Amino acid sequence: MPTAYVGVSGWRYPRWRGDFYPEGLVQRRELEYVASRMTSAEINGSFYSLQRPSTYRRFVEETPDDFVLAVKGSRFITHLKRLADVDAGLANFFASGVLALGRKLGPVLWQLPPTLRFEPDLVAGFLAALPRTTSEAGRLARRHDDRLAGDRVLLEPPAPGPVRHAVEARHPSFFTDGAIALLAEQDVALVVADSPGTWPGEEHVTADFTYARLHGHTELYASGYAPASLDAWADRVRGWLAAGRDAYVYFDNDARGRAPWDAVALLDRLRDRSGRTLGPG
Repeated sequence: MPTAYVGVSGWRYPRWRGDFYPEGLVQRRELEYVASRMTSAEINGSFYSLQRPSTYRRFVEETPDDFVLAVKGSRFITHLKRLADVDAGLANFFASGVLALGRKLGPVLWQLPPTLRFEPDLVAGFLAALPRTTSEAGRLARRHDDRLAGDRVLLEPPAPGPVRHAVEARHPSFFTDGAIALLAEQDVALVVADSPGTWPGEEHVTADFTYARLHGHTELYASGYAPASLDAWADRVRGWLAAGRDAYVYFDNDARGRAPWDAVALLDRLRDRSGRTLGPG
């Protein structure tokens, strides 16, 4: 049955301490606390630098069995290499411990820079290089370079499973027929972004799941979502579920600490009386 996974983009924010996080909660237990209130989270650190297998294993240990972790793809691939000549970058990324998440691995998010235009050959080559199963990811990881060695490498997934991918494109050229068709052909989700008019926010179905990132209701990264807006987003999520697609929704309006409260509020709207997250209907 399709499921809604709702959470936050990252969780280590000083502004949340003593607000969403209870006074006295130690930093190493913040993910555990998030996982007690939500059903998913995005790992942000992987965007800035390669993490370690031990880090991903710790995330697994700190979260319930049904918790899902989306992983933000490396900015070395998206922003520095700009999707070109990324074979080594992809191998290093998947060798760095991502596979340790096992069955908790959610989609891999590839956030593109606003200046990156859609170029059919470039994007097609990048999408074709992405692994679609953990076994494929393990084979790709074996091609890592010498920047990774020893305990910084994990090549064998603990469990077989799919690897989903989502692209958050921020240039309007990705919202044209050719780009949408290519993403759909590759079963890669085009992220639904809510960013107060900053980046395109159109919704297009290009995969068997939907991925949404909510960056702020009226002010980028800062403002919270009003009850009526959360009601509307809950309706949209129910529609995605009813269409047979899993839904991944992450709040990124963290600057004033609104993201975790909005995630919890959206989840409350999606639960039935038993506390289970609603599926279709």
